[in-house]
Amino acid sequence: MLWVVCFFNYADRQAFFAIFPTLKAEFGFNAVQLGLLGSAFAWIYAIGGPLAGFIGDRASRKNLILGSCLFWSVTTVLTGVCGGFGQFVTVRALTGLGECIYFPATLSLLSDYHGKSTRSFAFSIHQSAVYIGCIGGSCIGACLAEAHGWRWSFYLFGGAGIALVFVLSKFLREPIRTGNTQDENRSDTIHPLSLSSTLTAIACNKTAVLLMIVFLGANFVAMIFMTWVPLFLFEKFHLGLAQAGFTGSAFVNLAAAVSVPFGGRIADALARRYAGGRITTQALGLLGGSIFIVFVGLTGSLSILIVSISFFGLFKGLYDANIFASLYDVVEPRTRATAAGVMNAVGWCGGALGPVAAGFATQYGRHGSDMMANMSEAIALAAVIFALDGLLLIVALSTVRRDVDAALTCAV
Repeated sequence: MLWVVCFFNYADRQAFFAIFPTLKAEFGFNAVQLGLLGSAFAWIYAIGGPLAGFIGDRASRKNLILGSCLFWSVTTVLTGVCGGFGQFVTVRALTGLGECIYFPATLSLLSDYHGKSTRSFAFSIHQSAVYIGCIGGSCIGACLAEAHGWRWSFYLFGGAGIALVFVLSKFLREPIRTGNTQDENRSDTIHPLSLSSTLTAIACNKTAVLLMIVFLGANFVAMIFMTWVPLFLFEKFHLGLAQAGFTGSAFVNLAAAVSVPFGGRIADALARRYAGGRITTQALGLLGGSIFIVFVGLTGSLSILIVSISFFGLFKGLYDANIFASLYDVVEPRTRATAAGVMNAVGWCGGALGPVAAGFATQYGRHGSDMMANMSEAIALAAVIFALDGLLLIVALSTVRRDVDAALTCAV
């Protein structure tokens, strides 16, 4: 059930990026304005993350998930009636406000069903909806834009999300909150910490802080790909709108969808052997993926780009499978939703910067009026961020054992 909700969470986002060429032609938006449209969502998503997580540790997660889905589905429908830059910024920001509630509540709920031995795999199955949602949003959005106009994809996805809420309200169940960290058979209910104690526990956790910094950089890169690659393919390789939308999302996300369950299985197996098993898997994904980002940006061959973007997706899946599972290894159960909310806030600050930074680099880069050369270089340079993230995870291996032990002690 949550997989389906997550699908619409990302399909709504990606459908917007798929129509950038149409918005550029119809409204005359430049690269900086398009970047700001991508970032408007991310800024509000980031700002709302900590509060959403704090509420998720205290309120019914079922109600938060369904209420969030209803709100963002309504704003998605409203996107279809926009007629100017200010209106687009407003509805994208409101969509970010609705969607920021979903992940902290969902991951906290899932963690009550899955302990240390299965958590990465369970989270990776849920994560696969992100990739399928990106593909569906991009492809359906672009195809509808070509056939019937860009507004129809937002009516479709928003209307389907509203219908989904009413269906799941009858079937989704709220589990008992448990300290499911050390003993997977425990069922004793836990009670939340105060706000100050929760934030202090997270801020003093060195491994958690490093994981959040890494997520900031990873989201910076991911949002550049989500926002700019369809337009990049449309203008550099002269693909049609639907073909650019498909190519820009399908290969990277299908590859990630294939690799993410393996990343979850590998990490679960390694985590049973030593404390940093999940982080090791993530570091491999980031360091390997950074190599192929360079080829995506600089190649002039569409075939090489497709191969490179696919390998980037394969390595990205290893990292993505363990984003929150690694965090939940080192924070105590009472702070899980808040920790996820804070992590989302930090990560999406990077996500908000990515589209704008790439937009400025495209508009004002060192190649002057050759915007495709500027954009190619901006995408290639994102490899540096990915590689630095991988190195930070290697540093985190030196602190993870202590923080895992501390989390287990708190759970007891």
